[in-house]
Parts: sequence; C-alpha cells; structure tokens
Amino acid sequence: MPQTKTPTRNRDELDTTGKLTDEELAAVKERTKELRAAKRRGGDDADGEADVMAKIGELEGAERALAERIHEIIKASAPTLVPRTYYGMPAYAQDGKVICFFQPASKFKVRYSTLGFQPEAKLDNGAMWPIAWALPELTAADEKRVAELVKKAVG
Repeated sequence: MPQTKTPTRNRDELDTTGKLTDEELAAVKERTKELRAAKRRGGDDADGEADVMAKIGELEGAERALAERIHEIIKASAPTLVPRTYYGMPAYAQDGKVICFFQPASKFKVRYSTLGFQPEAKLDNGAMWPIAWALPELTAADEKRVAELVKKAVG
C-alpha cells in the first residue's frame, strides 16, 4: 500500500483523526533530538546559545529580525535564563524548566509568531491570565512589555 503524506491542516480545523500534521510531527522529532543531545551533554547547557542562534539563523526576513530582537530582550531582561531549543524553537529555561519560548509563524504555518510562557512562569494574575502573545511586529512599547513579562516570569 503506498504511503500518503499527512496533509497540513489549518489550526482552526478540528482534527478528528488523532494524527499529527507534518509540522507537528517534525517538532516532536526535533524535541526527541534535543532530549538525546541534552542527555549526552549531561545537563550541560553550554551549547544552548549556539542551538538557539542556529534556529534563529534558519528563519528569514522580518521573522528572523523579530526572533533576534526577542532573544536580545530576554537575555538582557533575565540573564539567569538559559537559552535552549524546545520543540525546535528558541526557548529560555530556569532550573532546567522552560519558562518562555518564541514560536515563529513559519514553524506551524500560522498567521503570526508568538511569545509563549510555560506554567512555570510566574505570570499568575487572579483566576485567568494570558500565556502567549501574538507578535506580528515589535514596537518600542512592545519591547518594553516583553521585558516586563520576562522579568515577572522569572520572579
């Protein structure tokens, strides 16, 4: 029986098949590689910066510039965060746990890039709070807000 390629679906469509899209499957494979590499390094995050810069270097145009600027802001705002990749995306960890990550729009073929925060981020505010921000562009005010969020996230 010939193999068929899993079609890419729109993120707004409900997937009733339980199958991953090509992009999701690629991200899972990247995460597996990241975990194996981390195990070989024995928890040494020295290669994390190089890995993040390599992922950013794969991006093109405005998306690459956006990722570079987010990286700079995060490093300046929270120098204790350790750069690493997370499902093939630039991410920043504290005590071995990812606090925030940059998801390029091109990774999952979506409309805009996002800055996301994991549950370990200390952003709690009442009974409900955002954990991801859309980044179609980055203004000076946005840069300031990103810096504030990252500082708050690390506590």
